[in-house]
Amino acid sequence: MTICAIENTTTAPFTIAADGSYAARLAGVGEARYPERWTLTGPEPYAVPLPLAQPEEADSELLPLADGRVLIHRRVAERHAFALLYPTGGGEPGAGPRTGELALGAIAPQDEPGAGEGVRVTLLPPSPDGHGAFALAVGAAATTVWQVAGTPFGPERVARIPGRCSGGVWLDRTGRLLALDRELDGPRGPVVKAVAVDLGRAGEVSPLLQIAEDSDDRLLLADPDSGLLLIRSDAPGEPRLGWGVLGSARPVRFPECLRAVGATATPFAVQPGQVLMPESCGVALRVDEAGDGYGGSVAGLALWRPADRHVFRLGAPAGWLGGTGRWSAEGRLHLPYATPEVPCGVLGMTLPVAPPPPKA
Repeated sequence: MTICAIENTTTAPFTIAADGSYAARLAGVGEARYPERWTLTGPEPYAVPLPLAQPEEADSELLPLADGRVLIHRRVAERHAFALLYPTGGGEPGAGPRTGELALGAIAPQDEPGAGEGVRVTLLPPSPDGHGAFALAVGAAATTVWQVAGTPFGPERVARIPGRCSGGVWLDRTGRLLALDRELDGPRGPVVKAVAVDLGRAGEVSPLLQIAEDSDDRLLLADPDSGLLLIRSDAPGEPRLGWGVLGSARPVRFPECLRAVGATATPFAVQPGQVLMPESCGVALRVDEAGDGYGGSVAGLALWRPADRHVFRLGAPAGWLGGTGRWSAEGRLHLPYATPEVPCGVLGMTLPVAPPPPKA
């Protein structure tokens, strides 16, 4: 395992399909950006460029599906257009594969009643079924969940939630239960509480996190197999990382070892397959110098397991893409990277054995 600390690394969005088979990112720089699909199955990963006649805008979003196609979300004037991209293999000899494009339609969130100005539309994480895709349209007073792929007649509104929502974490393996962080009016001003949205029941909303009455309680990541939830909350008096178990009556725990990592560290991968054993799940965290979201400077990587009282701090891998990765059920963490020498690579590592707790 080769890890080196790097400074001022810009993290570009890199999205991995729900089953880990494919990934996608915007490659290129400046006015020469194009979608690129990575194939992650097989002995070695490889990348396939998916360029079209026009370069893509920097704010275009990509989401890989389990069948190898890549969903792209583009802003076109006041509308948000969606299409599926795929290699056709029909290029001229030596010119590489051509790119096919299947338009899926568009949404115009400003046309919704009471939407107001400044509606923001973003793709949600890949649906667990690997075939559908969803987007979140956040307005001034309400949030709409759209299914933008996997429908017979274009984008379909599947839920409308009162209030402004952010985030987006899947709670099950079927793509029915979605967690969102919703802004509400609290006793001392606005607060954020994670809620569960049942897309199978017209967007029925139920509370998910209620740690304290006036605390901001956000869900960052969830593992449906074990029920492990990764949470950020200021209920302890300051923003802290904590963990809990879906459906459990036990309170959320805020380990002191995670406090040392920093409240802005972001969990991005949880080890799957640990059925009913949340304490045994490996958790990978991206540590950002600039705080939240992509575009900051990645200071490093942290590995942790709820059963342990120790966090392993590592330097960021050279060329790490998007500050993301995927755990295998066997406990192997796979991190995508691209360097001038290796334009398409995956670095594998395992969670070291934690030292024994100090004696009392």
